[in-house]
Amino acid sequence: MWRFFAQFQTSDPPPDSASCRIATTVSAWNTGLTSNITVTNTGTTAIDGWSLVFTLPDGQTITSGWNARYAPASGRVTAGNVAHNATIPPGASVDIGFQATHNGNTTPPDSYTLNGTACATAGGARS
Repeated sequence: MWRFFAQFQTSDPPPDSASCRIATTVSAWNTGLTSNITVTNTGTTAIDGWSLVFTLPDGQTITSGWNARYAPASGRVTAGNVAHNATIPPGASVDIGFQATHNGNTTPPDSYTLNGTACATAGGARS
């Protein structure tokens, strides 16, 4: 019976897993922190041009960043590629990050989407 419906399926099924993985390391002090983010392409095709969307926890505001363009500075943030890291080949990674202020909450974002697709997340580390 399952084959009957699969034969007449009109669209591709959703992918079984994310084609990206995010690993985050946060280093915090007093009212500041840095967040280093590794974006890995776990898919089989290159990602050419990317934007990573995540929501900063309440009380965090980006003051500067590296290897990406960040906007806005708080809330739902989009990190976009820059010229030297616009393409992520299969199995490769790009490292980006930012410095931010905080009011005591130094946890990393809960989830990330890359070009609209949810990414798997590796365990975050804090120091």
